[in-house]
Amino acid sequence: MKRMFLVSMFQNVSDILETVGLDLKNKTVTYIPTASRAEKLGFFVRIGKWRLKRLGLSVDELEISTAPYEVIVSKLEKNDYIYVTGGNTFFLLQELRRTGADKILAQEIEKGKFYIGESAGAIVVAPDIGYSAKMDRIEKAPGLKSYEGLNLIDFYVVPHYKNWEMGKAAEDFINTYSDSLELKSICDNQAILIENSKVQILGKPSKK
Repeated sequence: MKRMFLVSMFQNVSDILETVGLDLKNKTVTYIPTASRAEKLGFFVRIGKWRLKRLGLSVDELEISTAPYEVIVSKLEKNDYIYVTGGNTFFLLQELRRTGADKILAQEIEKGKFYIGESAGAIVVAPDIGYSAKMDRIEKAPGLKSYEGLNLIDFYVVPHYKNWEMGKAAEDFINTYSDSLELKSICDNQAILIENSKVQILGKPSKK
């Protein structure tokens, strides 16, 4: 059973995670901050990690871009949950592909391991990430040859809808691709919960 929790900003919706039937206490989450290495997101990375700990989870960090392949496989396979932070989606996909972590990650999710994807972590599971060029800088991933995503969902997440800083890029997503792609936009107080073929948006939309 495929189960995924895709968000714009985890710190705003961590309480929703407690309502989706997960056993969080004394469990371990593989925490992947790789996308944030290409952007200045230190504060958001730290607060996301803190929120996970507040939920009762043990956080086992995995930096894909520097970890040996054996470590990547071990942590993705043995830990209970997987969390991928926000940042630059192109850099994230580049490193997932370069290391072979993309295949292990996809296999674990397909087997039923619960996946939490924040912003870039939500975009990367789409069929293709090219649309996110309006929000992320492609030049951060000079080694990326294809924008094909992990293809674990059949739609395209538009994070940060109506956000004060990134809302304009989200609007551009919608204006450019609404006729050609199946978009699902979420504000920073919402999450997309996927349970096999069932997809629902949780949380309240922004009033701005």
